[in-house]
Amino acid sequence: MERRVGTVSRGIRCPIIREGDNLVEMTVNSVLEAAKSEGFELRDRDVIALTESIVARAQGNYASVEDIATDVRNKLGGETVGVIFPILSRNRFAINLKGIAMGCKKVVLMLSYPSDEVGNALLTYDQLDDAGINPYSDVLSLEKYRELFGENKHEFTGVDYVDYYSSIVKDAGADVEIVFANQAKTILNYADCIITCDIHTRARTKRILREAGAKVVCGLDDIMTQSINGSGFNTKYGLLGSNKSTEDKIKLFPNECKDLVLDIQSSILEKTGKHVEVMVYGDGAFKDPQGKIWELADPVVSPAFTDGLIGTPNELKLKYLADNDFANLSGAELKEAISNSIKAKGENLVGNMASQGTTPRQLTDLIGSLCDLTSGSGDKGTPVILIQGYFDNFTSN
Repeated sequence: MERRVGTVSRGIRCPIIREGDNLVEMTVNSVLEAAKSEGFELRDRDVIALTESIVARAQGNYASVEDIATDVRNKLGGETVGVIFPILSRNRFAINLKGIAMGCKKVVLMLSYPSDEVGNALLTYDQLDDAGINPYSDVLSLEKYRELFGENKHEFTGVDYVDYYSSIVKDAGADVEIVFANQAKTILNYADCIITCDIHTRARTKRILREAGAKVVCGLDDIMTQSINGSGFNTKYGLLGSNKSTEDKIKLFPNECKDLVLDIQSSILEKTGKHVEVMVYGDGAFKDPQGKIWELADPVVSPAFTDGLIGTPNELKLKYLADNDFANLSGAELKEAISNSIKAKGENLVGNMASQGTTPRQLTDLIGSLCDLTSGSGDKGTPVILIQGYFDNFTSN
């Protein structure tokens, strides 16, 4: 019988993961139990994806604010530190800021405006226009910001992040000065030891600061790259991708986990004879149309994946074929013509008009976004996602 269903994404319920748990065994068992319970079978090229949270939890990859403070003090000297371009997030940055403040005497906090890197807004462009402010060149003190714009609460969280971040620094025992600017080298008027907290633009920001004469430049990816007093760490990303665990502890982005995805792949092959692909995923790469927030606060969507997930889609646009190449056909003739085109397509369709409008993004970014939307971030209890049919096309049986 002809297959009538394409891609299916299933959230797989799993036990609560604790440090030291055998994540390979738990993942494989959960997927196979779900298949038995729901009456479906695994197929070759299915994708099993694990949220980065349970991987880091099983690894025990945690650090305390005291650990962060020690590393900041060791790397930046413990005096005045400029902290620039943080995202506005209670979950993603607030605990990091607490640790940073505990590791120095004064924090000069430079916030980008009207929004942070991922779209969390302090202000609207309309407010800037009304006030005659040019965000590309104008530098605002806290006093000038309040004079012009007053208190501004986040659309979704209801938090005034200017006041919130200021309170965190003060409560940690450091002095704080807040500046609003979008040019990285502006911070050098206030401090020469800098932590740049941007995620996807961090390499450029570090280069600009070093070329402008900064004494010490660290990114969040340079903090907690080694264990401090037995803490967790991440050699590649440091504090990037971390999440709040408790009021005094963060869960770091998972460390090297390529072996994990390979072991899950091998175990599934051994138990079912099916060759699946496996990946670890974090934030999806998509943007909220209302709040204009870009979801990707992690440094990458997927820190580890099997080799079958390398690359980008190689697809033809069905509506292009139907409206152009085969505009004179319909019914069974149209179906056969399109099917033949798909079967005859080359391995690289870049530049082919029939592929325009498809999505030339990395497979792991596309699939990771689907996984993130399927699992959610709350109480669904499905930290493992099974995707079937993703690599199928119109001709697949």
